[in-house]
Formats: sequence, C-alpha cells, structure tokens
Amino acid sequence: MNEIYVNPMQSSDVPDVAQIEAMAYGNHHWSRDSFYSEINNKVAKYYTARYSDGKIVGYIGTWHIIDEAHITTIAVHPEFLRQHVGEALIVKMLEDCYNEFIKYITLEVRVSNIPAIKLYEKYGFKSLGTRKGYYQDNNEDALIMWTENIFSDEYKLILNNNIKNLEQKVVIK
Repeated sequence: MNEIYVNPMQSSDVPDVAQIEAMAYGNHHWSRDSFYSEINNKVAKYYTARYSDGKIVGYIGTWHIIDEAHITTIAVHPEFLRQHVGEALIVKMLEDCYNEFIKYITLEVRVSNIPAIKLYEKYGFKSLGTRKGYYQDNNEDALIMWTENIFSDEYKLILNNNIKNLEQKVVIK
C-alpha cells in the first residue's frame, strides 16, 4: 500500500511544484514567484504530497477567509494521476478547515475536467454556477463549486465514509 505524506509547502518545494504546475496546466500556469508569494500569504495554506521516496507528486493551496476556504490551485504530477494523491490532498485541506472552523469551501474547475469534478462531487461539492470564459488560455468556462456546511452531520457522514474507503487504498501521513 502506498504511503502519501502531506506536509506544509516549503520554499525549497517550489521548483518541483512549479514543474508539476506547468505539466498540469500547460502554458497558462502559476509562476514560481506566485508560489513563493503564496507561502508567505497570511490567509493561504499550501501543502505538498510526497511518496516515501520524497518525490513531490502533488500540491494544493487554499485561502482561508473568515468561515470560507477557496481552493486556489491543486494538481497532481501526470505520472501519479488516479493514485489517490489529489484525494489525500483534499482530505488534508478538509482537516485544516475543521481545525480553523471553516464552514464552506469553494473552487473553480474547468467544465471539461470530468475526473476532477467527480472527485469534488464525491467530497460534497456542488455546482452552483458557471464563470463564462474563465480560463484565459482557451476561454473555457469554469464550474463554481461549493460545499454545504462541512460541520453538518450529513457532510461529516460523507467525509467519514470517503476517508474509510481511502484508507483501504493508501496510507496518509
């Protein structure tokens, strides 16, 4: 069983993160300077996912504002897609939200990114609208997705079931 280590992003992680960002998002991606800035942003939380060999295989970033979190970016190295890395990152992000009494989480996702949409839906995100032409590289629309209150009994049940299923596939440390 694979072990995935999820830890706060460090400045030394930025070159590897920027490389994954470029692979995941092509010509329209965040720069290294953007990630360095985000690490120092007081409302931002950024994490990397690594395997036991130390290789960074994914990352996630959020902004925490009052009782809401906005997922600013998330990506998994193309060689490690469908190996539960993104899901491990989402679980860590949700853990942080509980610890900081964040009730709602939002994000934008390309309407064509069906695997990501399915993962977000699995974790209780619902589409509440569209941002027309949101992505500058190809003018693609973005779905705006939100969770219900993550402190509700209904949401906790969804999360706990997902975590139990995930723990049968990977170990998150």
